[in-house]
Amino acid sequence: MAGTERSAFLKGFGKQLKLLRERAGLTQAELASRVGYSTEQVASVECGRRIPKPELIDKADDVLGAGGLLKAMKEEAALARYPAFFRDAARIEAEAVEVYAYDSQAVNGLMQTEEYARAVLAMRRPLLDEDIVEQRVAARMERQAIFSVRPAPILGFVIEESVLRRPFGGKQALRGQLEQLLLIGEKRNVEIQVMPTEREDHAGADGPFILMTPKGGEQLAYLEGQGQSTLLTDREEVRPIAARYGIIRAQALTPRESATFIEKLLGEL
Repeated sequence: MAGTERSAFLKGFGKQLKLLRERAGLTQAELASRVGYSTEQVASVECGRRIPKPELIDKADDVLGAGGLLKAMKEEAALARYPAFFRDAARIEAEAVEVYAYDSQAVNGLMQTEEYARAVLAMRRPLLDEDIVEQRVAARMERQAIFSVRPAPILGFVIEESVLRRPFGGKQALRGQLEQLLLIGEKRNVEIQVMPTEREDHAGADGPFILMTPKGGEQLAYLEGQGQSTLLTDREEVRPIAARYGIIRAQALTPRESATFIEKLLGEL
């Protein structure tokens, strides 16, 4: 869903909501009261200026007797919160049975705290509008539902030491982020490893990437940088990246050593 497609979808959703509201004989203020949101929020959604929250969609569908019409668009509404270049990857990630990531710029979005995520997004240049920042923070928090999926997917993360020292949002935000990594690392289906800066042999020189395996499908590779992305599906293109990840894991600290290292960093803050 590119920028123009996103705008068209939001305007289309807004028109549907308005038609259903008028059919029900409700004003914007009356609908807002019944769904528990402000009149301004309802008006913004109807005008296509605001991405509707899943809870608002569910409540509006029920209140207006839409019979699931609005709920059927909930997935697309959720994806509209992601930048266009990440939407295909977001769909795959949500249903993946395996996700492996190597990160060299920031903590992976799947593990970011809300405060850390907001700080990272606020660093973007050109600056993002505050509404966009909040939408993307919310989307990142929702992605973390992957940790509650059953059966649990296998998740692995290798993070550069420099990332764990970079205080996006300040020292308190970094402290909260490091504490979150320790908590996530305790999950049986998650392995977090740190790549020490002092490593001379390092297979991650080509930059960050994510490997994902959808249920019943073959492993894919996702590459991202400078607002652009590439989703590789060809087996021969994915194979060397998967091999590279295996080498990176071998070069990094073990999960237990990594937890000890993160605890040490916390003690330095």
